Amino acid sequence: MTNKTSPNLTHFDQSGQAHMVDVGAKNDTHRIAIASGTIRMKAETLALIQSGTTKKGDVLGIARIAAIMATKRTSDLIPLCHPLALTRVAVDFAVDAAQSSISCTAQAETVGKTGVEMEVLTAVQVGLLTIYDMCKAVDRGMVITDVRVLEKHGGKSGDWMVESYK
Repeated sequence: MTNKTSPNLTHFDQSGQAHMVDVGAKNDTHRIAIASGTIRMKAETLALIQSGTTKKGDVLGIARIAAIMATKRTSDLIPLCHPLALTRVAVDFAVDAAQSSISCTAQAETVGKTGVEMEVLTAVQVGLLTIYDMCKAVDRGMVITDVRVLEKHGGKSGDWMVESYK
């Protein structure tokens, strides 16, 4: 079977079988990616998080550590993802009381042959999932939404930024 549907899907070989992309011939470059996502919740849940009075402790502090740890484990979770030597990871949370939500933004950097988009997407998801886990006893209806890459820099394809960002 040949891969006639899309020759641009790099994780499939000529016969359509999944494989890890060979990046051996690529140059090492400084690579950066930023992703974000949001979790919506009841106003009472957000108030608990902000007050620091949840039974499990500092929700955003623990979620930040979980998100950072997740970047380092991305290749263990995503089957065809290359393990990377990350040089920097930053995770920030922004509370929006009017929308009763918290946004997570993650940025990762490396000097290598492949980008860090999967790492920041994983960081955002795990950070938001950690908030859910820590607060689910009081609000099982929380919704994680709008997880996406906002920008990436470096590599052969150069810079990319989502249109509505910045």
